[in-house]
Amino acid sequence: MRDDPRLTVAIVGRPNVGKSTLFNRLVGRRLAIVHDEPGVTRDRREGEGRIGDLRFRVIDTAGLEDAPADSLAGRMRTQTEAAIEDADVALFLVDARSGLMPDDHYFGEVLRRAGKPVILIANKSEGSASDAGYYEAFSLGLGEPVALSAEHGLGLADLADALERQAEEHAQRVEPAPAEQAASEEDETGPIRIAIVGRPNVGKSTLINRLIGSERLLTGPEAGITRDAITLDWEWKGRPVQLVDTAGMRRKARVQEKLEKLSVADTLRAVRFAHVVVVVIDIDQPFEKQDLQIADLVVREGRALVIAFNKWDRAEDADAQLRDLRLEADRLIAQVRGMPTVPVSGLAGRGLDNLMKAVFKTYERWNRRVSTGELNRWFAELLEHHQPPAVAGRRIRLRYITQVSSRPPTFVCFCSRPEALPESYKRYLVNGLRETFDLEGIPVRLLLRKQENPYDKS
Repeated sequence: MRDDPRLTVAIVGRPNVGKSTLFNRLVGRRLAIVHDEPGVTRDRREGEGRIGDLRFRVIDTAGLEDAPADSLAGRMRTQTEAAIEDADVALFLVDARSGLMPDDHYFGEVLRRAGKPVILIANKSEGSASDAGYYEAFSLGLGEPVALSAEHGLGLADLADALERQAEEHAQRVEPAPAEQAASEEDETGPIRIAIVGRPNVGKSTLINRLIGSERLLTGPEAGITRDAITLDWEWKGRPVQLVDTAGMRRKARVQEKLEKLSVADTLRAVRFAHVVVVVIDIDQPFEKQDLQIADLVVREGRALVIAFNKWDRAEDADAQLRDLRLEADRLIAQVRGMPTVPVSGLAGRGLDNLMKAVFKTYERWNRRVSTGELNRWFAELLEHHQPPAVAGRRIRLRYITQVSSRPPTFVCFCSRPEALPESYKRYLVNGLRETFDLEGIPVRLLLRKQENPYDKS
């Protein structure tokens, strides 16, 4: 481990993407020579970087080139690789004006294998001419790029935010005390935050009490006992969990008192900060309008959804009732068809283990990432089987697809005319993603972006 506790940042990328310009911008002086000719920088150059209140060590590197190890370019690459090894985070620059080159993809893989955090920067992002290159950078599979113009100082606030997050994580890793070490390890695994929501008096607090094996929450036959969101730390089979009990959510028209409005706001906040939301439904009054609105809210917020059919101890023909309820769930909450639906009884303690298994399985799907290569192999087969329809006599060309984030899985599809792609075909793509990559029952977001074709004169 280095003695220097500061964050160390290496600026890397192929030649002439603006690394030295960014280096000079960060150190506040023209320490590095900047010229249009590629390959001006050959050795590593270090300086004291600063953005706002954040201080860090910054290393300017030679342009990455795929060349024999014994050549000049190869030796320059060795120096750059040493800088990456020494760094805590790599700023990977690509040129948004000229777009991606083969070397960008190659060295993106090199950085991924290095195992260091990477902040992807689409440099030279001044003006609309850089838009296509910015969106193309998503295809590297290194997350959402920071749009930056090192020359003009545009986008530095976004870069500062990204570096602040890396600095906070670095501070936790540098020689922590024993207690801090334990906290750091706990943060990495992190507790799964599970919000239990539903209409008033469907048995949310009773369900949580039975899960944790303690009468921790006040329960009773009266509706609306729980008023604010209560967070409980718990473990399920050695996995840390935060359970959040929430106030029952009535229809908006019935929410009159200020206290109840605050309770509903607290519940909405709990949903937004949860990883998995368990919507508890009373089997005696299933799928009322408010149940569906709550489920729709969970999906719109991008949270993982699990349906718990509570009071199952009252079920008479259990198998037939469960089959009917699951069919209704898929019909009424079609945007996440195939979501886990688990019969439980908080009062009798039935089905709780199955509920938690469903929660963790859904959480894993919600976190799932699919490589760009695997996605585009599937994409090519799908297009071969079913091309998008022509609109106004013109074909819509779908170029490629990449996953830009998880939680929920979010994909960007680049095409020639995103505004013209029919909703039905977009649903076809989303359903294909769900079925092929085991994303059933969770929100999946598909964004369409236009990729400019410089050779298309039409």
